[in-house]
Amino acid sequence: MPYEPPPDLAALSLAEVADLVAARRLPPVDQWQPQSESDSLMRIAADGRWFHDGSEIRRPGMVRAFASLLTRDAKGQHWLVTPFEKQSIEVEDAAFIAVDVKRDADTLVFRLNTDELVIAGPEHPIIARGDPDTPALYIDVRHGAEARLNRSTYGQLVDIALDGGELSVSSGGVTFPLVPA
Repeated sequence: MPYEPPPDLAALSLAEVADLVAARRLPPVDQWQPQSESDSLMRIAADGRWFHDGSEIRRPGMVRAFASLLTRDAKGQHWLVTPFEKQSIEVEDAAFIAVDVKRDADTLVFRLNTDELVIAGPEHPIIARGDPDTPALYIDVRHGAEARLNRSTYGQLVDIALDGGELSVSSGGVTFPLVPA
């Protein structure tokens, strides 16, 4: 079956986003306990491009498939996990890039470079890192992996925050500061 990306984020209602998120079936990587470890020879560049053994992976479907197997452990190491093996993967900054954001009432929805949709809230917090002069914003995606907001998405989020008169945003009943503490 050919891949059909979700419609433009701006055209989706919050109910439609919730349906798309619920319909996405991801492998249960958090339930797998593989005994074998190795190096995948893969790297995710800071700009979101994926590489294997020095060559860029140019097939979006392969990137989406590998991304569905990603986890990050407590030490910050990223892994591609299958039931039989986990392979380390080098991640220069974040495993994903948030490329768009939409506010629907009191909810923020992000689209990632893998076409996934993430609804910010208690399970997917927005995190401000860096320092007040050069902040970097991230959203927790799943299994410890995060998405860094690209420049335009960062700007969109700041505009949303300024509409409220503060340098913070709320989603899912949680307020997230956009400036690192």
